[in-house]
Amino acid sequence: MEKMISKKSLVNVLGVVYIHTKTSDDGDLYLTRFGVPHQEHFEIKNWYEKDWFDGHKIRLKGTSSVYRVSTKEVNGRILDLVVKNCRVGEDVPINTHVLQEFCDAEFNSPWEEFSLVADMREGHYGPKEMQVNTQRPMAIYVPPERMQLWQSGRSREKINRIRAKHPGIDLDILKQYKLIYEWIKGKNLMEIFETLDIEKDELIRHLKRINSQVIGDLNKKGYLVADMKPEHIILSEAGTDRIEEIGLTEKDNPLAAQIELVHRLINECRYSVIDYELLLRTPDHEDEVKSSRRHSYLDDQRNRFKPTPLPAHLSYTEIFGVPYIYGHAESTGGHLWVVGRNAHLFDYFLPERWRKTPSLRLSGTKEVFYTITKDNIHLVWKTSRVGEIPGEEEDGNSNSNIRQYGINSPFEEFAIAHELNQIGIPSVYVRAIYMTGSHKIEASSDLRKYESHKNILDPEGEPILQEDHNYITIRGYYNGPDQWVAEHESLLYSPIDLFKAVHNGIISESQCQDFMEKTKERLINTGYDGSSLKANDLLLVMDEKGELMKNSSGKPEIILCNFELIWKIS
Repeated sequence: MEKMISKKSLVNVLGVVYIHTKTSDDGDLYLTRFGVPHQEHFEIKNWYEKDWFDGHKIRLKGTSSVYRVSTKEVNGRILDLVVKNCRVGEDVPINTHVLQEFCDAEFNSPWEEFSLVADMREGHYGPKEMQVNTQRPMAIYVPPERMQLWQSGRSREKINRIRAKHPGIDLDILKQYKLIYEWIKGKNLMEIFETLDIEKDELIRHLKRINSQVIGDLNKKGYLVADMKPEHIILSEAGTDRIEEIGLTEKDNPLAAQIELVHRLINECRYSVIDYELLLRTPDHEDEVKSSRRHSYLDDQRNRFKPTPLPAHLSYTEIFGVPYIYGHAESTGGHLWVVGRNAHLFDYFLPERWRKTPSLRLSGTKEVFYTITKDNIHLVWKTSRVGEIPGEEEDGNSNSNIRQYGINSPFEEFAIAHELNQIGIPSVYVRAIYMTGSHKIEASSDLRKYESHKNILDPEGEPILQEDHNYITIRGYYNGPDQWVAEHESLLYSPIDLFKAVHNGIISESQCQDFMEKTKERLINTGYDGSSLKANDLLLVMDEKGELMKNSSGKPEIILCNFELIWKIS
């Protein structure tokens, strides 16, 4: 007997609210507000059951796997759907002109695509009298099966390249995401012009003109479709019927009247644009969105410990005295803990906002990267080494301490940073902890932290520290105190570690040693062993004139930036 759909939960991903359910085949279904009224249609038996789907699907033209399929009749109604496989992680086809005009273009993740489509439908940017019509995004379906790499169609070279840059971060290359849109009744421009008796050169001229006009309309509303083509421009059924009617009834040059009507419908924006996997905002629009989100982010970080209303898909939790907003990263199946009690901050740390943005490696031996996220936020992320016992060549004299205490878990690191800031030892701001959805390949050699954490549970009753997953710690790129940064965004400081400061002649070797000794002394006086700290674990901060930021005593402020080898002692 078929298993019923499980209980529903609300999920908000990048500003789009979904109802999430487990399907009868143990997959995941995310219904938008357009799909919710038809949720029975989206039960697997009513559209994706193998015999039904194979017997009713119609493959649509294009380079991706896109199908039109009708659902079974439910409550007297049949839905016509467009079902497409998301191509995130795949190479953009070489015959797409995006390679010349948008050389860095990548396919949107399903969550980014639906978010952009929802934003474009609302149409707040650009002329208010203009409206970009789209298909209605209905649902995202994630089947339970994991594919073999050769089945996924994703580039091994591309995936390996991204993995090399971002070790331990999920790409979910073996998951399949099916984006489901409502079918628009009508015809695309190519289909319309194919029915007209028109010379090839004339056909090309009209198609280029209309395509260029639609691109211009999208630009006015703040959007680009990197592979825009006439097949992506749809005229409604009413419009196409009128074009056909003119061909039958117009006696005086019907072709001219038909072409004139096509151009009039386009001029009046009575068309829809489809295919959004390469949809992106124009640079001006993107800058405006980033600026707005960054300002909101800075305000929310300043107030991160003030409780906000909590959405149903998020939870409050506290670990080692640090408050967190906890929830799922739906795009990867991972888990996310965001420091504070401000639920507005959660979306900024979803992996799709930072995992593939250009990054700069900050360490020659550890996986530490600086990046500017898609929301224009400066972050540093690091793959946690919890469970490892590094060789002597990696940590040298610190190795005896590591063998005695073990490398701190991400949650211990954050608790230490949080307490040090509270007692007046300046430390970088810790922001979020991300547990990857995929299982890690390498086995842990030191199980002590997993054992000591086994009874510390997340809001769903699972241990927060799991041996078979990787963890990423995310901290702020230190450019001043949060309160100060929110008020002086254009006058930010720049951090530099002590090792580089000596190398660049900013301080002397003796000053470096003095800063390190005094920092370790302050730590031991407050109950912490910082004897394993190195010069690149401490930061100086400079203003735009190259002047060092000073503390209340008039001396250079030293900021701690690494907490994996600081241990609390009795």
